[in-house]
Amino acid sequence: MRPARNWGVLLGAAFLMATSAVGPGFLTQTTVFTESLGASFGFVILTSIIIDIGVQLTVWRVIAVAEMRAPDIANRVLPGLGGFISALIVLGGLAFNIGNVGGAGLGLQVLTGLPVTTCALLAAAMSLAVFLVREAGPVMDRFVQVMGVVMILIIIYVAVTTNPPVAEAALRTVAPSRIDFTSIITLVGGTVGGYITFSGGHRLLDAGIKGPASLPHVTQSAIMGVSVASLIRVFLFLATLGVVSRGLAIDASNPPASVFQLAAGQVGYKLFGVVMFAAAITSIIGSAYTSISFLKSLLPGVAAHENRFIIAFIVVSTLVFVTIGKPVSLLVWAGALNGFILPITLATLLIAAYRRDIIGTYRHPLWLAVFGLAVVLVMTGMSGTVLVEQVSGLFK
Repeated sequence: MRPARNWGVLLGAAFLMATSAVGPGFLTQTTVFTESLGASFGFVILTSIIIDIGVQLTVWRVIAVAEMRAPDIANRVLPGLGGFISALIVLGGLAFNIGNVGGAGLGLQVLTGLPVTTCALLAAAMSLAVFLVREAGPVMDRFVQVMGVVMILIIIYVAVTTNPPVAEAALRTVAPSRIDFTSIITLVGGTVGGYITFSGGHRLLDAGIKGPASLPHVTQSAIMGVSVASLIRVFLFLATLGVVSRGLAIDASNPPASVFQLAAGQVGYKLFGVVMFAAAITSIIGSAYTSISFLKSLLPGVAAHENRFIIAFIVVSTLVFVTIGKPVSLLVWAGALNGFILPITLATLLIAAYRRDIIGTYRHPLWLAVFGLAVVLVMTGMSGTVLVEQVSGLFK
């Protein structure tokens, strides 16, 4: 692979992971937690970044050295496990993609004034266009890069206009006045949970970047992906903090839009529309691409007609949104299941990292193994608590 092409793929995988993470939920979570925790939310962001890097490095490196997708690795660890994980990923990805379609429609509505349903159909058509090209990979890489850069530039502009207390934010990032573990778990799950964990690793594998010799490139791409998502979160945090520090009230019905509007008036509101659209449409693409990548090894014929299956995935998501809307109960249960996906898949890949029949002579760094095990235990405990709460709620 030529160096220029290689660099393009590395950037594409990084931005695919980052923009998949930066969806409508990402924007809302960051705004709400900043409003409640203030400058101390910087500590939560720093902690989540460290955890994200540890998780992504493990997942991407094991996929690269094993030269297999996650479900194939899982089946080597335990026969049938790959199918179980794939079912969780695809069902969770489909459920959340309904929300992504709605978010893209909301963003376009802010910009055009058209009904949300019409805008959702337009956004879905734009995402479908990416996969109507035979060689969709390079087109997807470039599209998510452009959308990612647009989001970064706009959010930086909004953050600057709010004149946030940067010194206080820097202090509380390392010396928080309050620590909220639930917000940490939420941010980690939203950045490296479900299909997001595998989007970049599978993209590199599809592009032929694999094997032990590729590890420096894989590591570089993974860190870039976490860095891009973190950069967007940091500046959104600063923008919200600037609004909160001025004593302005954020509209609870749409917190991110309120922040943009309070920061830059009607122009800011329109810029929110651009950011919401960019965040949602790239999440539609990332969810569809990664979900279908889990089926390529399990179902004959998917690999040969990958683009068609991706298109069908987006069409189904859009039809559900247009006919039913965002089914709240489905999204709640998908969220609970999504919390289990990270510990299950991470534990599986940690086991694979020490199976010579899977990774050959590769030696997984001890610090990544210890870090990964800690994440598995913490996320399992938190996910179990959430699931118990959801089940208990059914009998009240």
